[in-house]
Amino acid sequence: MEIRQTRLANGLTLVVEEHPGKPGVAFGFLIPAGATTDPEGFEGAAAVLERWLWKGAGTHDARGFAHALDALGVRRGSSAGLEYTTFSAAMLAENFAPALRLFADLLVRPWLDAASFAASVKSVEEELAGLEDNPPRKLFTRLRAEVFSSPHRRNVEGSFESLARLDAETVRASFARRYGPEGVILAVAGGVTFDEVLDTVTEVLGDWRGGSSALPSPSLTRPHARHWPEETAQVQIGLYYRDVPPGHPDFYVARLAAQVLSGGMSSRLFTEIREKRGLVYSVHASPGSVKGWGYLAAYAGTTPERAQATLGLLKEEIARLAAGVSGEELERAKIGVKSALVMQGESARARVGALVRDVFLFGRPRTLSEMQREVEAVDLERMNAFLARHPYDEPWEGVLGPLEVAS
Repeated sequence: MEIRQTRLANGLTLVVEEHPGKPGVAFGFLIPAGATTDPEGFEGAAAVLERWLWKGAGTHDARGFAHALDALGVRRGSSAGLEYTTFSAAMLAENFAPALRLFADLLVRPWLDAASFAASVKSVEEELAGLEDNPPRKLFTRLRAEVFSSPHRRNVEGSFESLARLDAETVRASFARRYGPEGVILAVAGGVTFDEVLDTVTEVLGDWRGGSSALPSPSLTRPHARHWPEETAQVQIGLYYRDVPPGHPDFYVARLAAQVLSGGMSSRLFTEIREKRGLVYSVHASPGSVKGWGYLAAYAGTTPERAQATLGLLKEEIARLAAGVSGEELERAKIGVKSALVMQGESARARVGALVRDVFLFGRPRTLSEMQREVEAVDLERMNAFLARHPYDEPWEGVLGPLEVAS
């Protein structure tokens, strides 16, 4: 499978992964407009805008736009995030061009009608209120605000106060400022060729013009601990650790370390904290990144009586990585990571999501075979040398629940 990349004259980056003979195709847009570039005091604008765009575009009102996509058999979705907003679609290859034209209307010619603005804000307010029903997400939303001193500390949905300050004119101005082609990444994967995609994209989006805003660089606070007291039956525990950023030579070594920690029921955290000690109902760790910084996040859900022991053992198990892993653990981690890559390759929508993130974070797309080779190239000596010189210690700690838990 060949991946080709080019940049249009207007600044849009196009990436195409050809899958000859496949009947389906998917495409995805990454717009560098997220919570970090929301206007100061108007946090949540990107989330409102993502929903408002679907309320009418081109020659179609909201219902007509949905019917037009349904007539082409398009499965679609969108999401506003911390650093960017994504729009994705999957359809039969023969319907690629008309589907792309509809999405061009969405991104370039939205109605942004004042009559539908309040409903868009209401949708984001409901999402924000939903944090109360999702304690782990609520915890990590608060903990991220402790980790970053840059706008990466923001909640994607903003706050009820910032949403109340939004009006249609402000969000329209935000659209004009941020929704231009410069920095936009469009990935296409499936039964199409690079040349036909380039011709269609040039025809449909080549004249796209508009503003763009620079993404802020991440800046961090000093690691510290916070407790948010709440009268709940459970205690939520979260940790953030510094890790290698995207593009670092040891990026996949760090990914394999996370897999040793939390790669299934035989992983260290599950075995030691849940199975042997019975301290938690849920425990896991996962790697993540923003542009320019990588992290390892860990979570445990437990009871107030077991919270202190859980926090201590969670930190102990993560710190124990510095002593090294076994050959069996490394091989099991490799199989887990490579299996996830294979599963990603089975879905065109998953591939376009990975491709736009690759270009955003790494500056270029990566093939599945390239990633598998990088994983396979990590031997035990390299893994344990990395862990020895890169100990996971001094985390940011967050606890949500009824008890103060000493760090």
